[in-house]
Amino acid sequence: MSAPAITPVFVRLKLSLLRNGLRQSGGRKAAYITSAVFALLVAALQLIGLIALRGHAHAESVVVPAVAVLGLGWAVMPLFFPSGDETLDPTRLVMLPLRPRPLVRALLTASLVGIGPLFTLCLLVGSVAAVARGGAAFAVAVVAVVLALLVCVALARTVAAANVRLLTSRKGRDLAVLSGLVIAIGAQIVNFGAQRLGASGLGELDPAAEVLQWVPPASAVGAVHAVSEGSYGVAVAQLALSAGALAALLALWSRHLTRLMTSPDGSTLPSAESAAKERSSTGLARLLPAGRTGTVMDRSLRYIWRDPKTKAAWVTSLAIGLIVPVFNAWQGTGSVYFACFAAGMLGIQMYNQFGQDTSAFWMVATTISSARDAYVELRARAYALLLITLPYATLVTVLTTAMLGDWRRLPEALGLSFALLGAMLATGAWTSARFPYSIPQEGYKNVAPGQTGLAWISIFGGMMAAALLCAPVIALTIWLNVSAEGDDWTWLLLPAGTVYGAALTAAGLKLAAPPTARRLPEILAAVSKG
Repeated sequence: MSAPAITPVFVRLKLSLLRNGLRQSGGRKAAYITSAVFALLVAALQLIGLIALRGHAHAESVVVPAVAVLGLGWAVMPLFFPSGDETLDPTRLVMLPLRPRPLVRALLTASLVGIGPLFTLCLLVGSVAAVARGGAAFAVAVVAVVLALLVCVALARTVAAANVRLLTSRKGRDLAVLSGLVIAIGAQIVNFGAQRLGASGLGELDPAAEVLQWVPPASAVGAVHAVSEGSYGVAVAQLALSAGALAALLALWSRHLTRLMTSPDGSTLPSAESAAKERSSTGLARLLPAGRTGTVMDRSLRYIWRDPKTKAAWVTSLAIGLIVPVFNAWQGTGSVYFACFAAGMLGIQMYNQFGQDTSAFWMVATTISSARDAYVELRARAYALLLITLPYATLVTVLTTAMLGDWRRLPEALGLSFALLGAMLATGAWTSARFPYSIPQEGYKNVAPGQTGLAWISIFGGMMAAALLCAPVIALTIWLNVSAEGDDWTWLLLPAGTVYGAALTAAGLKLAAPPTARRLPEILAAVSKG
């Protein structure tokens, strides 16, 4: 007696998961429908645009890299969005009597249900339609679309199965923090590429397409173009590459499933040796000052490394602070002064210092009994930020200057960066005491309901105040650059900006300490909300 087919069961299970998820709340249903409509609209527009490329001399140079990028997106999706699909976790099936091969077929088929596969299908159909010419090419196009779609889905499933122990752990979920970095870099690359294509034409993509046409799943689309050109041997080789990649991915996926179903989960349980080593290692703490200052600095740095929300904010600031000046310099449209963006993005981390502690701030509050205690607390937090921001701002400024070749302006750019950083540390310390707000630990919101106004006042009000505080250094920079003899003295802007920034930081910490000590109950109530 043969075992019943499990593929229809898994397809129904996937549909039930989608349906039941939408029943949980009206907001979730609205968000799903909105995202579905938006994704399908974009897919339809892409389909129309790709079909419009039919007959263009460089159509292949567009669709082949597009499909390669699509495959890369499927590969990294499970790493950055591990909670996006509940069926990506096969460990939920370990107690069921299922064999790997039937399970792979069932999961692969169920994976074809959803917005992502439909979006991918539209892009693949448009891609093959753009390069197919003749009946033989359209016949191969049908096979190519199926192969490419299956390769994309199998790639995502294999990556998820290989990393499922990591992705379902607390540390693994922190990988989603990198999504902000990838999106920020990707947006700048797309912007840079669009500008280059607009200036030079689609022919710029020819070298990339010649390489990517041999990389699955793009090789399947390359086979359609090869048939259109009459290169049947090339087409067979490219289809064989895609089919071989699919077979290899399925075999690898099956192997990982077998291991997941038969081996215990020890990925999140450190060995006694590693645990003892972690306890005995003091790391950076040994280099920090003694007393309260070193303790607070150590705590702040641990928050940056361990707390998901704090880590996400730092990763985003580090990425954008580097991307904006460097990509503008790369395109030849930047200025050394764009390097101040790095200091500005990292200076924002000084704002709402106590909100980052959430309800745990009560433990800090019990150690503050005077303005002196509050001053030492704020000063240590500023020191922790400076350990990262000073070398980072310097590195970004030097890198931007090197790319532009404008070394004469390096001292003034560094001076402006340090002055801006000092101003933001000063205003950040003051607004942290006057306008604290809570940061929810769950979900993607960075402000608790009802505190949006406080967040706007704290961040944007503080940034405007920081800009005003930097006005003297900015005025001095302008005067030296427009003055006839000012070029010989622009180097003074580095020490002047450094001293001015340090003075602003010290003054801001002194002014913020009394209200911090006086308003401890109000601060604790504000940061514990939500």
